[in-house]
Amino acid sequence: MTTTPSALEGIRVIDMSRVFAAPVGAQILGDLGADVIKIERPGVGDDGRGYGFSWVKGKDGIDTRHSSFFTVSNRNKRSLTLNHSKPEGQEILKKLAATADVLIENYKVGDLKRFGLDYETLKAINPRLIYCSVTGFGQTGPMAALPGYDGLFQATGGMMAVTGIPDGQPGAGPLKAGPSLVDFITGHNTALAIMGALMYRERTGEGQFIDIALLDTSVAMVSHIMQDYLISGNAPPRLGNGGNGGGPADLIYASDGIIYLTAGTDEHYRRLTVLMEQPELFTDERFDSNFKRGKTNRAELMDLINAWSRGFTADEVQAKLDGVGIPAARYNSLSDVWEDPQVQHRGLKATTPHKWAEAGSVDLIASPLAQMEKSPATIRLAPPLIGEHTAEILAELGYDEARIEELRELKVI
Repeated sequence: MTTTPSALEGIRVIDMSRVFAAPVGAQILGDLGADVIKIERPGVGDDGRGYGFSWVKGKDGIDTRHSSFFTVSNRNKRSLTLNHSKPEGQEILKKLAATADVLIENYKVGDLKRFGLDYETLKAINPRLIYCSVTGFGQTGPMAALPGYDGLFQATGGMMAVTGIPDGQPGAGPLKAGPSLVDFITGHNTALAIMGALMYRERTGEGQFIDIALLDTSVAMVSHIMQDYLISGNAPPRLGNGGNGGGPADLIYASDGIIYLTAGTDEHYRRLTVLMEQPELFTDERFDSNFKRGKTNRAELMDLINAWSRGFTADEVQAKLDGVGIPAARYNSLSDVWEDPQVQHRGLKATTPHKWAEAGSVDLIASPLAQMEKSPATIRLAPPLIGEHTAEILAELGYDEARIEELRELKVI
């Protein structure tokens, strides 16, 4: 917890999103100081509360409903339970929209229009509102109405086409990345677009509508590999753990562990051949160009490097590579990550007070934006319980205790 001045202090965000991609975007805004009000269904909450393999254990028998999916994407938010299908719920949302700078939602295209909560309706109430819709395929086009999740877009956007074991090897074929990377990057694109819209509003006074699609992100994140295809018309092969630039770049095996090596420049490769006491490999016709080392004769070269590295421990190999300036890093299991001295130095495990957790705190992953000099991203609030701040937020909108209780009885909140 911290009171450091924040970049987005004074900005109010209504987060009507669920599961992962859009909630990540709203969380980034919260990390940067915005007041993020998360709208959840009464008694049910965000669907993401039920995703993942682990849950934060609550104290005194409290069910926190803090799954790993929810916990990683909903800190720095206040939770307001609200049934927006009821007129009273719509009234509350419109009052909130009048006070807000940003609204984020990820409902199906056109769904919120049925309840008078679409951009055009809320724009009439608050012309400065920035309204961001996050969907699978975008607001228009032949697939706009279809639902979409991360794995679909890893397949559709090209990422799986270049991820996986190379053809001709055992187990060859496309492979999904472990984390929900399309969702995660879409969340970052959401936050980036909103911050751009806030800058535009600062100059013009105008809000705007933002259409963010997981499909767009999935194609863009294939990045230089997709650009290679656009330039050449040839699809680069899957390389398994091989690098996408120079070679050799791949996992190498020591006697007791694994290291990832990137000796992609001619000079790095020359140093490696000297370190291996096989300097003749530098001029060997099989490996005398980056293309040969990284592509055509890659497997043969990696066999030679592994024959050398297996004669040492992982610590010894790492020390030897570091000693001559060849980029390399120890492979870490998830538990190893938190023992890494540089990870510890950067403070990437953010132990955060959590009044509902049995342990009294929860370990979160620090924001990569936490090292900004003047306005770093900070963690001020642990992820909320369902509806934890409902009464607090309604009171800010002018509702008294009697009316709040009445809304509860009507199942509006």
